Amino acid sequence: MAESATSGSDEISPADIERELLGGERIYTRKEIAERAGVEIDHAQALWRALGFADVEDDIRAFTDRDAWALRTVDDLGKKGWLDDRMQVAMARALGQSLARLADWQLAAVGSMVAPETAADDALQRAEHLVPVVEELIGYVWRRQLAAAAARALAENREEFAARSMAVGFADLVGFTSLTRELDETQLAALVEAFESTASDIVASEGARLVKTVGDEVLFVADDVATAAEVALQLSERVPQLDKIPELRVGLACGTVLSRLGDIYGEPVNLAARLTSIARPGSVLVDREFAAALDGDERWRLRRVPPRPVRGYTLLHPQRLRRAEEPGTTNES
Repeated sequence: MAESATSGSDEISPADIERELLGGERIYTRKEIAERAGVEIDHAQALWRALGFADVEDDIRAFTDRDAWALRTVDDLGKKGWLDDRMQVAMARALGQSLARLADWQLAAVGSMVAPETAADDALQRAEHLVPVVEELIGYVWRRQLAAAAARALAENREEFAARSMAVGFADLVGFTSLTRELDETQLAALVEAFESTASDIVASEGARLVKTVGDEVLFVADDVATAAEVALQLSERVPQLDKIPELRVGLACGTVLSRLGDIYGEPVNLAARLTSIARPGSVLVDREFAAALDGDERWRLRRVPPRPVRGYTLLHPQRLRRAEEPGTTNES
C-alpha cells in the first residue's frame, strides 16, 4: 500500500485515508481512465454505475491507476470470450451490491471501537494493517463458497445451472416497524445484528443457504424440504429467545427457482413471501407442494388452515408445520 500518511505529520485528513484505501491519487478523468484501460467510455461508465457509484463530470479527476487496472481486467474477460458486455455489467453490479454492504458494516464496526478523539489516527492505522488482511479473507471466503456451489452443481449433473427445484423459506419479525420507534439507534443495531447472526448460523448449520437478509426479513433456500422445514422451525423457536426480539412468521414453498447473481426468482419465492404475510406470530406455513413433499416424514405434523386470498393469488391453501413431538399436534392433512 502507499506510504503511511502518519510519517512526519500529526494531521490526518480524509484524503490521506482515501489515498491509503484506493492505493493512489485520483489523477484521471473518466475519458482518460477509459483510454488508459483501452475500454469504450460508455462501457466504462456502465461498469462504474453497476458498481454503485454516481456519474462524475467530464473534467473531474476521480480515478486512479487501480481503476484502470480493474477496467482493463474486466474487459479482458470479454475479449477472451468468458464474459460478454452484459455479463460484465451484471457481475459488477453483484460485486458492488455485496461489497457495499460489507464496507458499511466494517466501517460501523471500526467506528464503534474507536474513541472520537483518536478516530483519524486509528482509522488510518487500521486501513494500513487490516485492509490487506480483509482482502485476502474475502478471496478465501469467495473460493470456499464457489467450491461449494460448484460441487452442488456438478453433483446434479445439470447442463443448466441457473434453474432448479428447491425449497424456499421466507421469515420476518412480527411488529418490527413499531419496534423501531421504541428503540434508539444503538438498541436497534444490536437487535438487527443479533437477529441476522442467529438466523445465519441456523441456516448454515443445517446445510441450507442464506440468500439475503433485509432488516427484519430473511430469505433462504435448501436442496430439500426436510432441511428447509428444520431451518424454519429452528428460526421460529430460537430467534424469539433472543433479548427484546419478537416472534417470527415463516413461509415455506418449493418448486423451480431461478438463481441469478446471488438472488433467486420464481413462483416458490412469491409463495413463501405471501405465506409469511398471512402466518400468525410464531407459526410456520407451507404450501400444498411443500406439504406433499413432506408426506410420510414422521418428524413433523401438518394441520390445514382455512384458505386465504392474497395479492396475486385467488386462494392459498396453506398448512401449518409443527414438530411431531410438540404437544397437541396431530396430522389432519
